[in-house]
Amino acid sequence: MATTKAPDAGRRSDRSRRAIHDAALALVTEEGYRRTTIEGIAARAGVGKQTIYRWWPSKAAVLMDAFLALAGRTAEEAGAAPEPDGAAPSGEGAPGFPDTGDLAADLKTVLRATVDELNNPVLEAVTRALTAEGIVDAKLGAEFVQQLLDPQLALYVTRLRAAQEAGHVRAEVDPRIALELLIGPLMHRWLLRTLPLTHAYADEVVDYAIGGLTPRT
Repeated sequence: MATTKAPDAGRRSDRSRRAIHDAALALVTEEGYRRTTIEGIAARAGVGKQTIYRWWPSKAAVLMDAFLALAGRTAEEAGAAPEPDGAAPSGEGAPGFPDTGDLAADLKTVLRATVDELNNPVLEAVTRALTAEGIVDAKLGAEFVQQLLDPQLALYVTRLRAAQEAGHVRAEVDPRIALELLIGPLMHRWLLRTLPLTHAYADEVVDYAIGGLTPRT
């Protein structure tokens, strides 16, 4: 007698979570954070509200989880992407952060990629929503920093310390403050929309910052 295979609850749960994540990201992009609701997310994902509240306490928590999952997938895809012409990665360095021996060039590469991410319409609305909500919700803000920002900032610290060991950055420079000289201007221009955020601007930020980091003769 043929047996009926029991439904895979874990797989169904994963599908539901992914559908909820996708729905939350799409609605925030299309409607904005304020107009996005748990009801709307549930309807778009094809699940009941109770399913969402069983896993997340709020709309902000859903969006945070969705964004972290998206960031993780993006990082995995980037890490799996082959180098141009099949070349091996240049330099060892930290994963996701080049170390070619040319600090300025490496920083420009990373900041240009940051500009592209911030200008990406798929990510921009969500990033702005979480940034704004994190200002008024200290717990959410701390989670955003801990789970998303800190791992990225650690890559800058690792690269800058390598530059110090190589004599390309003054030994007394605090890498954490140094990275804020690089990232801070980009975030300021992006958050306040003071002027266009471009690759050329990112390159200039690096040139200005490097002048204060390198050994003085």
